[in-house]
Amino acid sequence: MIFGVITELAVGAICIVLGILLWKKQRITILHDYHYKHVKKDDIPAYTRQMGIGLIIIGAGIIITGLLNLAYSALWWIPLLSGFVIGLAAIYRAQKKYNGSVLG
Repeated sequence: MIFGVITELAVGAICIVLGILLWKKQRITILHDYHYKHVKKDDIPAYTRQMGIGLIIIGAGIIITGLLNLAYSALWWIPLLSGFVIGLAAIYRAQKKYNGSVLG
């Protein structure tokens, strides 16, 4: 149980840190190059912002899930599912808008 919580907190924190690096530092190279090969140079700030926010939302959902698991709550799946759906939707929109396709 505690190992799972620690893992969830660590994975969530990693997602948040990577999201911040994408958003605030515009470190686009964190992503695989096929994710951004068609992104115009002028669109990189907006693209990294949206991708970073999506990753931060996913990470926050994972951290909240870990905290709820720590409290033995049966509602752990709500922030996990919400974070993934909202975060992946933001990432999907950024990919579609700036890269021209979702698959690369």
